[in-house]
Amino acid sequence: MSLTIKDLIQVGERILKNAGIENAGHDAEALLSFEIGFDKQKIFMNWVYQVDDLRSEKYFDLVNRRAGGEPLQYITGEQYFMGHRFTVNPSVLIVRPETELLAAMAIEYLKKNKHKRSVLDLCTGSGAIAVSIIKECPRIKITASDISAEAIIVAQKNAKELGVSGRIDFIKSDVFSGIKTGMFGKKFDLIVTNPPYIRTGDLENLQREIKEHEPLIALDGGADGLDFYRRIAKEASVYLNKGACILTEIGYDQAEDVISLFDDAGFKRATVFQDLSGHDRIIRIE
Repeated sequence: MSLTIKDLIQVGERILKNAGIENAGHDAEALLSFEIGFDKQKIFMNWVYQVDDLRSEKYFDLVNRRAGGEPLQYITGEQYFMGHRFTVNPSVLIVRPETELLAAMAIEYLKKNKHKRSVLDLCTGSGAIAVSIIKECPRIKITASDISAEAIIVAQKNAKELGVSGRIDFIKSDVFSGIKTGMFGKKFDLIVTNPPYIRTGDLENLQREIKEHEPLIALDGGADGLDFYRRIAKEASVYLNKGACILTEIGYDQAEDVISLFDDAGFKRATVFQDLSGHDRIIRIE
């Protein structure tokens, strides 16, 4: 006997709750929406719609994957960021809502400073920040880099799917190592980055969805979580135009240490911005 949408969501939610999944109801509904192709409103308006046995079986396969700790975004293959749908898979970090503040600040900076035209997105991952910037600031030239060739493939796919393919120069690079500068190289008016900043010793304490499924290379910031900030602070000046700016996301307890690193490297103007939860989240360095 076929089950209704209401039946499937209730059973799915119960399975996820028993597995200790937070937001079990949301995830159960999202997985069914993904499987049968109904949006949230259509789900709500069709509680008694009967789903055929094959689709129901496939739905419970998805629920069991989620119950096993696989992130919802990797199961559905998508994450929304700045109002855009991005493809994600285990090659890239699942971009978080708080990172929207970083992208929004970059966009605001570029719109206020119309003479600033060249941007470097370090550690681009899925390309969410670079794509979001170019969608809002089409006059900008963006270089987006990542150490992972697999991540670059995902980012290029997102650029194509969102209609900005060819407007972002994707480069495989370990921080600045693959980015040429000098007479025939590039310098930038803005560097925006969300680098790995989790302390190596803290990785084991992360949620299982993160530590067992997301790429550790995009999370591990070294023993003190500051390895990438240390490298960026030391090397960035060579790649910056006069009067340029750096915008970087940080861990909630890293502001003082990160500012100190940039201060030691000669960057004397730094401002800290908090996210909606009141945590230190973004530093602007000028």
